[in-house]
Amino acid sequence: MTVRTGIRRIYSESILILFVSLGGGIFAGSVLGTEGMVDAFERIPGLLLLLPAFLATRGNVYGSLGARLASGLHQGLIEAELSWDRRLINAITASFINGIYISVFIGLLSWAISSVLRPEADPSLVTLVGIMLLAGLLTSVVMIIGLVILVFAGYRYGLDPDNLVGPIVTTLGDIFGVVFLFVSIMVVGAIV
Repeated sequence: MTVRTGIRRIYSESILILFVSLGGGIFAGSVLGTEGMVDAFERIPGLLLLLPAFLATRGNVYGSLGARLASGLHQGLIEAELSWDRRLINAITASFINGIYISVFIGLLSWAISSVLRPEADPSLVTLVGIMLLAGLLTSVVMIIGLVILVFAGYRYGLDPDNLVGPIVTTLGDIFGVVFLFVSIMVVGAIV
């Protein structure tokens, strides 16, 4: 394969998913701009602080899972089908656990930083950790299912999973991260 052929292949496989990713980012931004989210940011100290970290870690944790899937598919260690495969289950389990732990850590860290920067606002540890735990749980499930299905389907259709993982993780992370953060704010806000 020549360099020119390789570039064309990467571009042709990536362009559609990049446009979908762009649309997903715009959708996520529009959810952030809703009246409910703006009110939540004003009402719950520390919430705006945790948002960038939460969205970034969706990409970090599930980007690693996508890279493992792509490598496993390329090396023939993982079949492009949903079956009980020890390597696949281990990768999924590790990503799920990392996604939950990092979400709780973000809640704790946001509470600590908010307490130092704005002690008069009195951020609630239970609220921030509860929001992050629920949002982390919901996004973990959707990210894992969506990533596995889309990468496997793309591979079966002859697409290179390395060209798909980044945009898929970014799109799913932004869309479902923001939506489930909003859902978690509503649920935890109603309980606490």
